[in-house]
Amino acid sequence: MKKILIADDRSEVVELVKVTLEGEGYRTIDASDGREALEKIRKEKPDLILLDIVMPKMNGFEDLREVKKDPKTKEIPIIMLTAKGQKSDQEKGKELGATGYIIKPFSPSALLERIEEILA
Repeated sequence: MKKILIADDRSEVVELVKVTLEGEGYRTIDASDGREALEKIRKEKPDLILLDIVMPKMNGFEDLREVKKDPKTKEIPIIMLTAKGQKSDQEKGKELGATGYIIKPFSPSALLERIEEILA
């Protein structure tokens, strides 16, 4: 069973994503701030990370940078799942190593499709 970490400070987003993924047989881990996300990534070694940008304690770009510079976690694919849809944010995510970028509001089926493409 594939493990996916969901890092978002908005509980309603986390719940929507959890229900969507668990309904398809994925195991989910959640974090409500950037620091908690980084700790859980290092401990749990998820198969994929869904990462919001605007979060307390550490933002998603800081998390992305830390994950990609650590040899133990750098191969984990990361999808930025965020309301920050500006082209500059998307480019920054790509430069830092994000595998994908999905803008909120999002379609749960489109998110699932993207996850399945990456994990295939």
